[in-house]
Amino acid sequence: MTARKSGFIVGAVAGAGVACAALAGVGMRMGSADAAEAQVVRTNVAGAPAFAPPPGAPMSFADIFEKVSPAVVQINVTSKASPPSLRIPGLEGFDIVPRGRRAPGQGQDGQDGEDGDTPATQKQQSAGSGFFISADGYIVTNNHVVADADDIQVVMKDGRELKATLVGRDEGTDLAVIKVVDPKAKGADFPYVDFENQAKPRVGDWVITIGNPFGLGGTATAGIISAYGRNLGDTTSSFVNYIQIDAPINRGNSGGPSFDIYGRVIGVNSAIYSPSGGSVGIGFAIPAEIAEATAKQLISSGKVVRGYIGVSIQDFSVEAAEAMGLKDVKGAIVADVVAGGPAAKAGLLPDDILVGVNGVKVADRSELTREVSKARPGEIIKMSILRDGKPRVIDVRSGTRPSEDSLAANDDDQDGGAAPSPDKPANQRVEALGLTLGPIDAAARQTYKIDSEIKGLLVTSVKGDSDAGEKGLAKGDVIANINGAPVATVADVNKAIAAAKSAGRTSVLIKLIRQNRPGFIPLKIAP
Repeated sequence: MTARKSGFIVGAVAGAGVACAALAGVGMRMGSADAAEAQVVRTNVAGAPAFAPPPGAPMSFADIFEKVSPAVVQINVTSKASPPSLRIPGLEGFDIVPRGRRAPGQGQDGQDGEDGDTPATQKQQSAGSGFFISADGYIVTNNHVVADADDIQVVMKDGRELKATLVGRDEGTDLAVIKVVDPKAKGADFPYVDFENQAKPRVGDWVITIGNPFGLGGTATAGIISAYGRNLGDTTSSFVNYIQIDAPINRGNSGGPSFDIYGRVIGVNSAIYSPSGGSVGIGFAIPAEIAEATAKQLISSGKVVRGYIGVSIQDFSVEAAEAMGLKDVKGAIVADVVAGGPAAKAGLLPDDILVGVNGVKVADRSELTREVSKARPGEIIKMSILRDGKPRVIDVRSGTRPSEDSLAANDDDQDGGAAPSPDKPANQRVEALGLTLGPIDAAARQTYKIDSEIKGLLVTSVKGDSDAGEKGLAKGDVIANINGAPVATVADVNKAIAAAKSAGRTSVLIKLIRQNRPGFIPLKIAP
C-alpha cells in the first residue's frame, strides 16, 4: 500500500449524495401527521421538489467555495530532476508530477546518447497547492512542494500568473511559506483566509478541501473529519498529530487548505494512504494550530527553532512494560544518549523510561518529542523518568534541535551489515529465547563492525520459529542487557530469565544493538 505525501492525498464525499440517501425513507410507511410533514419537506410553493438535508448538513457548499476559493492558489515549481523519495513505506509526495521528464543521459527521443553532447541539467515541473494567509502575499504550502524549487509560480483563481519566492520551510512539519514578489502585483491586496484554532470541529463534521489535483486548478471536494491524532510513522509525525479526513485529494492537492463549514482553515492537506496512488478516502491534514504557529516562525525568521535534549528513544510498548513489570506505564525508553548533549550533561541514562515533560504526561515518543520541541533553547525542561522502577525528575537545559537532514545524516553514518561468520565453540544456546549467544571477541568486532565500547553478548544464531526469529533478530546483533541488567555471560542471561519467571512475567525486555544502534525488543520466554 502506498500513501502519498505532499499534501498527502484526501478523498471527497458528495454532499448531494448524502442528502439524497437521507431522503430514501420518504417512501416508507408513516402516520398521517408524519406524511403531511414529509409532503411539506418534499415540495415548495411552486410545487417543485425541494429536498431538505438532515440537520447540520448544508444543502450545498457553493457559498463556502465562492467565499474562500479566491485565496487558494496553484503552485507551479521548476526544479532539478531527481527521483521522488519515499518518506516511509506507503507514504510519498503526491504532488510531484514530472512532465516530459527523461532519465539523465537520455536524448530528446528517449534514447541514450542520441543528442551527442553531454546533456544539460534535467528539469522537472511539479504542481501543488497553497493559500494566502495575508493580504500582502504570504502563502502557506507544503515543504515538499517547494523544497527543491529553482523557480516558483503562483496561479490565482482569476488566471493571473505571478512569481513567488521562498520565505522559509520546515522539514519537521512539512510546511513552507512563500511570498508573491511579482512586480505585476505591486500594491495588490490578495484575498486570504484565517486559521481556526478554537472551535475545533468534531469527528463526523463536514470538511471541504480546495486544491489543484493533477494540475486541474481550483477543485473543491467535501467529506467528513474521520479522526484526530494520527501518527504516520515518518519524520513529521514527531511534530504533527494529523487530522484524518475522507474528502478526496490527489496529486497536486499538497499544501491546499481544509475548511470547516464556516470557511475557516482547520488544516493543511499533506498526505494520503493509497494502494493505487489515487484517493481512496484516507487523507491527512496538518492541524491549523500547528500550521499557524509554524507559518509565523517562518515569516519572522525563515526557520523553525525547536528544543532538543539529545537522546535516541523508542516507544515503551505495552509488551515492554509487562516485561519490565511496569504495567500501565506509558512513555518512551532511552536507547542511547548523545555524548556531550543536553541529556548527557543532565545525567539521563540509557534505559531510562521517560514518562512526562514539564508535568505533561507522554504516551509515546512522538508526544515526548513534541513536548520537548516546544522548549526554547536554553530553557530548563523537567523530564519525569523511571529509573530502576523508581520515579524521579531530571532538569535538562534544552539545546537547539538540528535540521532533520543533519539528524538523518548522523543516523546514516553507520557501517553496513556484516557477512556471517561461523559459530565458535564458546557459543551457548539459550532455549528460553531461541538464541545462541557468544562473546564479542576481536574477530566478531571486525566481522560485524561492532564499536569497541559496545559490551554484551553476540547473537550467533536464531531459532526461526521463536519469538526472537519472528521479530527479526539476526546473527551479528548484540544483546547488551535484559530488563536493565547488563549481560556479559550466558549465565547472566539465564539469571535474568529466571528472575522474570519468578516474578510471574512471560517476557523480558532485551536491549539490542544492531550496526552500533541501540533499541529495545520484548521477547517471550519459551516454556
